[in-house]
Amino acid sequence: MPTRRTWDIFCTVVDNYGDIGVGFRLARQLAAEHGLRVRLWVADLSTFQRICPEVALALELQTVRGVEVRRWTEPFPDVAPADVVVEAFGCSLPGSYVAAMAAMQRKPVWINLEYLSAEAWVLGCHGLASPHPRLPLVKYFFFPGFVSGTGGLLAEGGLARRRSAFQQDAAARTGFWRSLGLPEPRPGELAVSLFCYENAAVPELLAAWAKGASPVRCLVPEGRVLPQVSAYFGETAGAGSVFCNGNLEVRILPFMEQERYDLLLWACDLNFVRGEDSFVRAQWAAKPLVWHIYPQEEGAHWNKIAAFLEIYCADLPRDAAAWLRRLWLAWNEGDGAGPAWSGFCEHRAALERHARLWAEQLAEHGDLASNLVHFCNKLL
Repeated sequence: MPTRRTWDIFCTVVDNYGDIGVGFRLARQLAAEHGLRVRLWVADLSTFQRICPEVALALELQTVRGVEVRRWTEPFPDVAPADVVVEAFGCSLPGSYVAAMAAMQRKPVWINLEYLSAEAWVLGCHGLASPHPRLPLVKYFFFPGFVSGTGGLLAEGGLARRRSAFQQDAAARTGFWRSLGLPEPRPGELAVSLFCYENAAVPELLAAWAKGASPVRCLVPEGRVLPQVSAYFGETAGAGSVFCNGNLEVRILPFMEQERYDLLLWACDLNFVRGEDSFVRAQWAAKPLVWHIYPQEEGAHWNKIAAFLEIYCADLPRDAAAWLRRLWLAWNEGDGAGPAWSGFCEHRAALERHARLWAEQLAEHGDLASNLVHFCNKLL
Protein backbone atom coordinates (compact mmCIF):
# COMPACT_ATOMS: atom_id res chain seq x y z
CA MET A 1 0.00 0.00 0.00
CA PRO A 2 1.45 3.43 -0.95
CA THR A 3 2.38 5.79 1.87
CA ARG A 4 -0.28 8.38 2.58
CA ARG A 5 0.62 11.96 1.84
CA THR A 6 1.18 14.11 4.91
CA TRP A 7 -0.11 17.65 5.37
CA ASP A 8 0.70 20.24 8.04
CA ILE A 9 -1.78 23.08 8.57
CA PHE A 10 -0.67 26.01 10.73
CA CYS A 11 -3.32 28.22 12.28
CA THR A 12 -3.20 31.12 14.70
CA VAL A 13 -6.33 32.77 16.09
CA VAL A 14 -6.51 36.29 14.76
CA ASP A 15 -10.20 37.09 14.79
CA ASN A 16 -12.09 35.02 17.31
CA TYR A 17 -13.27 31.76 15.70
CA GLY A 18 -13.05 32.26 11.95
CA ASP A 19 -9.43 31.25 11.41
CA ILE A 20 -9.57 28.07 13.46
CA GLY A 21 -13.06 27.37 12.11
CA VAL A 22 -11.74 27.33 8.56
CA GLY A 23 -8.54 25.50 9.52
CA PHE A 24 -10.36 22.70 11.33
CA ARG A 25 -12.99 22.24 8.63
CA LEU A 26 -10.22 21.97 6.03
CA ALA A 27 -8.17 19.53 8.11
CA ARG A 28 -11.15 17.26 8.77
CA GLN A 29 -12.15 17.15 5.12
CA LEU A 30 -8.62 16.43 3.93
CA ALA A 31 -8.36 13.51 6.36
CA ALA A 32 -11.86 12.10 5.95
CA GLU A 33 -12.42 12.51 2.20
CA HIS A 34 -8.92 12.48 0.74
CA GLY A 35 -7.22 9.93 3.00
CA LEU A 36 -4.43 12.31 4.03
CA ARG A 37 -2.46 12.33 7.27
CA VAL A 38 -3.10 15.80 8.64
CA ARG A 39 -1.45 17.63 11.52
CA LEU A 40 -3.17 20.80 12.63
CA TRP A 41 -0.87 23.16 14.55
CA VAL A 42 -2.93 25.51 16.71
CA ALA A 43 -1.62 28.35 18.84
CA ASP A 44 -4.84 28.77 20.89
CA LEU A 45 -6.52 25.57 22.03
CA SER A 46 -9.04 27.33 24.28
CA THR A 47 -10.67 29.11 21.34
CA PHE A 48 -10.52 25.87 19.37
CA GLN A 49 -12.36 24.08 22.17
CA ARG A 50 -15.32 26.46 21.89
CA ILE A 51 -16.12 25.19 18.40
CA CYS A 52 -15.03 21.60 19.12
CA PRO A 53 -15.62 20.51 22.74
CA GLU A 54 -13.57 17.31 22.30
CA VAL A 55 -10.34 19.33 22.29
CA ALA A 56 -8.40 18.76 25.52
CA LEU A 57 -6.60 21.90 26.67
CA ALA A 58 -3.88 20.07 28.62
CA LEU A 59 -2.60 17.90 25.77
CA GLU A 60 0.27 18.82 23.48
CA LEU A 61 -0.75 16.11 21.00
CA GLN A 62 -4.19 14.59 20.46
CA THR A 63 -6.34 13.15 17.70
CA VAL A 64 -9.64 14.93 17.12
CA ARG A 65 -12.06 13.63 14.47
CA GLY A 66 -9.33 12.01 12.45
CA VAL A 67 -6.94 14.97 12.66
CA GLU A 68 -3.72 15.04 14.68
CA VAL A 69 -3.91 18.26 16.67
CA ARG A 70 -0.63 19.71 17.94
CA ARG A 71 -0.15 22.69 20.21
CA TRP A 72 1.93 25.34 18.42
CA THR A 73 4.52 26.31 21.01
CA GLU A 74 7.75 28.28 21.15
CA PRO A 75 10.37 27.00 20.88
CA PHE A 76 8.85 24.93 18.10
CA PRO A 77 9.44 21.16 18.38
CA ASP A 78 11.90 19.40 16.12
CA VAL A 79 9.59 17.64 13.64
CA ALA A 80 9.92 16.54 10.03
CA PRO A 81 7.91 18.82 7.70
CA ALA A 82 4.99 17.31 5.83
CA ASP A 83 4.66 16.80 2.08
CA VAL A 84 2.31 19.78 1.93
CA VAL A 85 2.53 22.72 4.32
CA VAL A 86 -0.44 25.09 4.59
CA GLU A 87 0.14 28.47 6.16
CA ALA A 88 -3.41 29.58 6.95
CA PHE A 89 -4.03 33.28 6.42
CA GLY A 90 -0.37 34.31 6.38
CA CYS A 91 0.27 33.18 9.95
CA SER A 92 4.10 32.99 9.46
CA LEU A 93 5.64 29.56 9.96
CA PRO A 94 8.19 28.97 12.75
CA GLY A 95 11.70 29.78 11.58
CA SER A 96 13.07 26.37 12.57
CA TYR A 97 10.34 24.64 10.60
CA VAL A 98 11.06 26.70 7.47
CA ALA A 99 14.76 25.85 7.80
CA ALA A 100 13.85 22.16 8.03
CA MET A 101 11.74 22.51 4.88
CA ALA A 102 14.68 24.05 3.03
CA ALA A 103 17.00 21.24 4.14
CA MET A 104 14.80 18.50 2.69
CA GLN A 105 15.95 16.88 -0.53
CA ARG A 106 12.41 16.93 -1.88
CA LYS A 107 10.94 20.25 -0.88
CA PRO A 108 7.39 20.38 0.48
CA VAL A 109 4.63 22.15 -1.40
CA TRP A 110 4.16 25.37 0.57
CA ILE A 111 0.70 26.94 0.40
CA ASN A 112 -0.39 30.30 1.74
CA LEU A 113 -4.16 29.87 2.15
CA GLU A 114 -5.48 33.40 1.81
CA TYR A 115 -8.54 35.14 3.20
CA LEU A 116 -11.75 35.00 1.20
CA SER A 117 -12.48 37.85 -1.18
CA ALA A 118 -14.61 38.47 -4.28
CA GLU A 119 -12.33 41.26 -5.51
CA ALA A 120 -11.33 40.99 -9.17
CA TRP A 121 -7.58 40.96 -8.47
CA VAL A 122 -7.91 37.57 -6.75
CA LEU A 123 -8.29 35.85 -10.13
CA GLY A 124 -4.89 37.15 -11.21
CA CYS A 125 -3.15 36.10 -7.99
CA HIS A 126 -4.67 32.68 -7.36
CA GLY A 127 -2.03 29.98 -7.73
CA LEU A 128 0.89 32.38 -8.13
CA ALA A 129 4.34 31.20 -7.05
CA SER A 130 6.55 33.30 -4.77
CA PRO A 131 10.19 32.12 -4.45
CA HIS A 132 11.73 32.58 -1.02
CA PRO A 133 14.28 35.45 -1.07
CA ARG A 134 17.02 33.36 0.61
CA LEU A 135 16.07 29.69 0.74
CA PRO A 136 15.38 27.11 -2.00
CA LEU A 137 11.64 27.20 -1.33
CA VAL A 138 8.58 28.39 -3.25
CA LYS A 139 5.32 29.50 -1.69
CA TYR A 140 2.06 29.32 -3.66
CA PHE A 141 -0.89 31.59 -2.99
CA PHE A 142 -4.24 29.83 -2.90
CA PHE A 143 -7.37 31.99 -2.77
CA PRO A 144 -10.84 30.81 -1.82
CA GLY A 145 -13.48 32.41 -3.99
CA PHE A 146 -16.95 32.50 -5.45
CA VAL A 147 -16.19 32.14 -9.15
CA SER A 148 -14.41 29.80 -11.51
CA GLY A 149 -10.65 30.37 -11.51
CA THR A 150 -10.42 30.61 -7.70
CA GLY A 151 -10.09 27.88 -5.08
CA GLY A 152 -13.83 27.71 -4.35
CA LEU A 153 -15.35 27.43 -0.89
CA LEU A 154 -15.05 24.85 1.86
CA ALA A 155 -17.87 22.32 1.61
CA GLU A 156 -17.63 18.74 2.80
CA GLY A 157 -19.03 15.97 0.63
CA GLY A 158 -22.81 15.57 0.83
CA LEU A 159 -23.34 18.96 2.46
CA ALA A 160 -26.07 20.12 0.05
CA ARG A 161 -27.85 16.75 0.27
CA ARG A 162 -27.85 16.79 4.08
CA ARG A 163 -29.02 20.41 4.19
CA SER A 164 -31.88 19.75 1.78
CA ALA A 165 -32.95 16.64 3.67
CA PHE A 166 -33.05 18.59 6.93
CA GLN A 167 -34.95 21.53 5.47
CA GLN A 168 -37.53 19.23 3.89
CA ASP A 169 -38.01 17.06 7.00
CA ALA A 170 -40.53 18.60 9.40
CA ALA A 171 -39.69 16.06 12.12
CA ALA A 172 -35.97 16.85 11.88
CA ARG A 173 -36.63 20.57 12.21
CA THR A 174 -38.96 20.03 15.15
CA GLY A 175 -36.33 17.87 16.81
CA PHE A 176 -33.71 20.57 16.37
CA TRP A 177 -35.90 23.28 17.90
CA ARG A 178 -36.72 20.98 20.81
CA SER A 179 -33.00 20.29 21.34
CA LEU A 180 -32.69 24.04 21.96
CA GLY A 181 -35.62 23.93 24.38
CA LEU A 182 -37.84 25.80 21.91
CA PRO A 183 -41.11 25.12 20.14
CA GLU A 184 -41.21 25.40 16.37
CA PRO A 185 -41.71 28.94 15.03
CA ARG A 186 -45.36 29.86 14.80
CA PRO A 187 -47.00 30.18 11.37
CA GLY A 188 -45.94 33.51 9.91
CA GLU A 189 -43.14 33.97 12.47
CA LEU A 190 -39.74 34.84 11.01
CA ALA A 191 -36.85 32.90 12.55
CA VAL A 192 -33.61 34.92 12.45
CA SER A 193 -30.14 34.00 13.69
CA LEU A 194 -27.99 36.93 14.80
CA PHE A 195 -24.21 36.42 15.00
CA CYS A 196 -22.21 39.61 14.64
CA TYR A 197 -19.50 41.82 16.08
CA GLU A 198 -20.31 44.85 18.21
CA ASN A 199 -22.68 46.85 16.02
CA ALA A 200 -24.31 50.23 16.57
CA ALA A 201 -27.17 49.16 14.28
CA VAL A 202 -28.40 46.47 16.70
CA PRO A 203 -30.86 48.63 18.73
CA GLU A 204 -32.41 50.08 15.58
CA LEU A 205 -32.89 46.67 14.01
CA LEU A 206 -34.38 45.18 17.18
CA ALA A 207 -36.77 48.12 17.39
CA ALA A 208 -37.84 47.60 13.77
CA TRP A 209 -38.58 43.95 14.49
CA ALA A 210 -40.50 44.83 17.65
CA LYS A 211 -42.70 47.32 15.78
CA GLY A 212 -43.06 45.23 12.62
CA ALA A 213 -46.28 43.70 11.38
CA SER A 214 -44.97 40.12 11.57
CA PRO A 215 -43.59 38.28 14.61
CA VAL A 216 -39.82 37.73 14.72
CA ARG A 217 -37.95 35.12 16.74
CA CYS A 218 -34.32 36.24 17.01
CA LEU A 219 -31.81 33.61 18.10
CA VAL A 220 -28.50 35.00 19.35
CA PRO A 221 -25.59 32.62 20.03
CA GLU A 222 -23.37 33.88 22.85
CA GLY A 223 -20.85 36.37 21.53
CA ARG A 224 -19.69 39.95 21.27
CA VAL A 225 -23.13 41.42 20.60
CA LEU A 226 -24.61 40.50 24.00
CA PRO A 227 -23.80 43.84 25.68
CA GLN A 228 -25.84 45.67 23.05
CA VAL A 229 -28.75 43.27 23.39
CA SER A 230 -28.55 43.79 27.15
CA ALA A 231 -28.55 47.57 26.73
CA TYR A 232 -31.60 47.47 24.44
CA PHE A 233 -33.71 45.44 26.88
CA GLY A 234 -32.23 46.96 30.05
CA GLU A 235 -31.31 43.53 31.43
CA THR A 236 -28.17 41.42 31.40
CA ALA A 237 -28.26 38.90 28.56
CA GLY A 238 -26.73 35.44 28.88
CA ALA A 239 -27.31 31.92 27.66
CA GLY A 240 -30.95 31.02 28.33
CA SER A 241 -32.18 34.63 28.52
CA VAL A 242 -35.51 35.40 26.83
CA PHE A 243 -36.63 38.95 26.04
CA CYS A 244 -39.87 40.13 24.48
CA ASN A 245 -40.92 43.49 23.08
CA GLY A 246 -43.90 43.93 20.79
CA ASN A 247 -43.64 41.45 17.94
CA LEU A 248 -40.05 40.54 18.83
CA GLU A 249 -38.80 37.63 20.90
CA VAL A 250 -35.05 37.33 21.48
CA ARG A 251 -33.52 34.15 22.86
CA ILE A 252 -29.84 33.88 23.81
CA LEU A 253 -28.33 30.51 22.92
CA PRO A 254 -25.21 28.91 24.38
CA PHE A 255 -22.16 29.10 22.13
CA MET A 256 -22.51 26.41 19.47
CA GLU A 257 -20.04 23.94 18.01
CA GLN A 258 -19.78 23.93 14.24
CA GLU A 259 -22.29 21.18 13.41
CA ARG A 260 -24.98 22.65 15.66
CA TYR A 261 -24.45 26.09 14.22
CA ASP A 262 -24.94 24.69 10.72
CA LEU A 263 -28.32 23.32 11.78
CA LEU A 264 -29.29 26.73 13.16
CA LEU A 265 -28.45 28.34 9.82
CA TRP A 266 -30.46 25.70 7.98
CA ALA A 267 -33.46 26.08 10.30
CA CYS A 268 -33.72 29.89 10.26
CA ASP A 269 -35.38 31.98 7.56
CA LEU A 270 -32.66 34.64 7.62
CA ASN A 271 -29.11 34.61 8.98
CA PHE A 272 -26.97 37.51 10.14
CA VAL A 273 -23.37 36.29 10.10
CA ARG A 274 -19.88 37.68 10.53
CA GLY A 275 -16.28 37.12 9.48
CA GLU A 276 -15.50 34.30 7.05
CA ASP A 277 -16.48 30.85 8.34
CA SER A 278 -20.09 31.67 9.27
CA PHE A 279 -20.39 33.79 6.10
CA VAL A 280 -19.57 30.77 3.94
CA ARG A 281 -21.77 28.41 5.93
CA ALA A 282 -24.70 30.80 5.61
CA GLN A 283 -24.35 30.72 1.83
CA TRP A 284 -24.42 26.91 1.85
CA ALA A 285 -27.57 27.14 4.00
CA ALA A 286 -29.36 28.49 0.91
CA LYS A 287 -31.19 31.13 2.93
CA PRO A 288 -31.06 34.94 2.72
CA LEU A 289 -28.18 36.39 4.72
CA VAL A 290 -26.68 39.64 5.93
CA TRP A 291 -22.91 39.80 6.41
CA HIS A 292 -21.11 41.80 9.09
CA ILE A 293 -17.57 42.05 7.75
CA TYR A 294 -14.61 42.52 10.06
CA PRO A 295 -13.52 46.19 9.80
CA GLN A 296 -10.05 46.66 8.33
CA GLU A 297 -7.55 49.48 8.37
CA GLU A 298 -8.13 52.30 5.88
CA GLY A 299 -11.60 50.95 5.08
CA ALA A 300 -10.33 48.04 2.96
CA HIS A 301 -13.36 45.98 4.00
CA TRP A 302 -15.69 48.22 2.01
CA ASN A 303 -14.07 47.07 -1.22
CA LYS A 304 -14.67 43.48 -0.19
CA ILE A 305 -18.35 44.10 0.52
CA ALA A 306 -18.81 45.95 -2.76
CA ALA A 307 -17.07 43.19 -4.72
CA PHE A 308 -19.21 40.46 -3.19
CA LEU A 309 -22.46 42.36 -3.65
CA GLU A 310 -21.56 42.96 -7.28
CA ILE A 311 -21.54 39.25 -8.07
CA TYR A 312 -24.19 38.18 -5.55
CA CYS A 313 -26.75 40.68 -6.80
CA ALA A 314 -26.05 40.19 -10.51
CA ASP A 315 -29.06 37.89 -11.04
CA LEU A 316 -31.41 39.49 -8.52
CA PRO A 317 -34.36 41.65 -9.61
CA ARG A 318 -33.30 45.29 -9.47
CA ASP A 319 -35.49 46.34 -6.52
CA ALA A 320 -34.57 43.28 -4.44
CA ALA A 321 -30.88 43.89 -5.12
CA ALA A 322 -31.20 47.55 -4.16
CA TRP A 323 -32.80 46.78 -0.79
CA LEU A 324 -30.37 43.99 -0.05
CA ARG A 325 -27.47 46.35 -0.70
CA ARG A 326 -29.08 49.01 1.46
CA LEU A 327 -29.54 46.68 4.43
CA TRP A 328 -26.01 45.25 4.16
CA LEU A 329 -24.45 48.70 4.02
CA ALA A 330 -26.62 50.04 6.85
CA TRP A 331 -25.74 47.04 8.99
CA ASN A 332 -22.02 47.53 8.43
CA GLU A 333 -22.14 51.31 8.78
CA GLY A 334 -24.10 51.02 12.02
CA ASP A 335 -26.93 53.31 10.95
CA GLY A 336 -30.13 53.06 8.91
CA ALA A 337 -30.92 49.38 9.48
CA GLY A 338 -34.53 50.08 10.51
CA PRO A 339 -35.71 51.72 7.26
CA ALA A 340 -33.63 49.27 5.21
CA TRP A 341 -35.30 46.32 6.93
CA SER A 342 -38.79 47.28 5.75
CA GLY A 343 -37.74 47.27 2.10
CA PHE A 344 -35.73 44.08 2.51
CA CYS A 345 -38.81 42.31 3.85
CA GLU A 346 -40.89 43.26 0.83
CA HIS A 347 -38.56 41.21 -1.37
CA ARG A 348 -38.12 38.15 0.84
CA ALA A 349 -39.58 35.75 -1.72
CA ALA A 350 -37.12 36.86 -4.42
CA LEU A 351 -34.23 36.77 -1.96
CA GLU A 352 -35.14 33.24 -0.86
CA ARG A 353 -35.23 31.97 -4.45
CA HIS A 354 -31.92 33.65 -5.16
CA ALA A 355 -30.24 32.16 -2.07
CA ARG A 356 -31.12 28.64 -3.26
CA LEU A 357 -29.85 29.30 -6.79
CA TRP A 358 -26.68 30.93 -5.45
CA ALA A 359 -25.79 27.84 -3.39
CA GLU A 360 -26.26 25.66 -6.47
CA GLN A 361 -24.08 28.00 -8.51
CA LEU A 362 -21.27 27.94 -5.94
CA ALA A 363 -21.24 24.14 -5.98
CA GLU A 364 -20.41 24.17 -9.69
CA HIS A 365 -16.91 25.49 -8.92
CA GLY A 366 -15.94 22.50 -6.78
CA ASP A 367 -15.02 22.62 -3.11
CA LEU A 368 -11.89 24.24 -1.72
CA ALA A 369 -10.37 21.12 -0.16
CA SER A 370 -10.65 19.08 -3.37
CA ASN A 371 -9.38 21.96 -5.48
CA LEU A 372 -6.43 22.41 -3.13
CA VAL A 373 -5.54 18.70 -3.19
CA HIS A 374 -5.64 18.71 -7.00
CA PHE A 375 -3.43 21.81 -7.11
CA CYS A 376 -0.85 20.32 -4.73
CA ASN A 377 -0.82 16.90 -6.38
CA LYS A 378 0.33 18.51 -9.62
CA LEU A 379 3.32 19.98 -7.75
CA LEU A 380 4.33 16.92 -5.75
